Order: sequence, then structure tokens, then C-alpha cells
Amino acid sequence: MSRRFGVIRQIAFVVRDLERARAYWSDTLGVGPFFVLRELRPDTFRYRGAPSPPPAVTIALANSGDVQVELIQPLDDRPSAYRDFLASGREGLQHVSSWLTRAEYDAACARLAAAGVSVAHEGAMMGGGVRFAYFATDAAAGGVMYEIADVAEPAVFPMMRMIADAAREWDGSDPVRELRL
Repeated sequence: MSRRFGVIRQIAFVVRDLERARAYWSDTLGVGPFFVLRELRPDTFRYRGAPSPPPAVTIALANSGDVQVELIQPLDDRPSAYRDFLASGREGLQHVSSWLTRAEYDAACARLAAAGVSVAHEGAMMGGGVRFAYFATDAAAGGVMYEIADVAEPAVFPMMRMIADAAREWDGSDPVRELRL
């Protein structure tokens, strides 16, 4: 558990080809099934502290035990931590995430801002029902960003539980399942 951010619930990979990455995770590592949300765009978005047009992404989510694996493919060149990551020549593990309640999220944002930890990007999805903030904790060699998201309370948490339950029962068939928000 991170004393600053909370329990790591998710590891996230930014990739150029989501289907290729998904096939690797399912076929080589045996992780799945993956639930795909296509062409998502946050309702509100801030990049490096300023309002910004939200980027479009496609994501795929699966669990390995209690840890969720997220694959993210940016679909445009709008400013985001995803675009920056790929533009730097990297592809792969970009961030880890803790899932918090709304009160925990507010307290963590205030505490981290007071400590001078900068936010790379932040926003809200589902009409503000899920907020997220990516903290720029990736400056050290091998470092990753740390995301916090308030999915422990909003309507999206049952979806996270459904993804975890599906992984426990997965027999390798039907590795890709479409989701809609």
C-alpha cells in the first residue's frame, strides 16, 4: 500500500495498438477477459493545470486476482499524459492507480497539492461521476505516474467488481467483451 496514495488497485499500460497488447495479455499471460470501452472522452479535462480539450482513448480492462490491468490507446494528439508518454518513445507501464471514495479523493488531492506534487492531467467521466487525477511522480528512472480515481463510491464500482468476477471464472474463451457507459 502507498502511504500517500492508497492501495494499488490497477496497473495501466499506454500502447499504440490496443488489440496487439490485449492479445499479448490474453494469449501469452492468460489474463482476461478484457472489457473494451471504445472512443471514451472525459466530460471535463485539465492538462498540466489548465483546461484542455479532452483526449479520446479506447481502453481495455481485465483482472489478474485483485489487480486490474488497464490498456489505453490514445486516439488523437490532444494534450495528455498519454500523448506525452508515447511521444517520449515509450510504450508500456505508464501509471498505477488507487480507487478511493469521494471524500478520500478530495483529501488526497488537497494533501498532495500541499506537498507540491504536480498533476499531469485530471478530469471527470460519466457526468462527473468518476474523477481522476494523474500525479507526475514519474521523474525517477523506472518511475511511473500515480493516478487516484474516486471509483470506490460512484456507480462505476459495480462494473469494476463485474470485471474482477469475470476474470475468476474465465476459461480462455470470449477474450474480448464490449462495454458501454
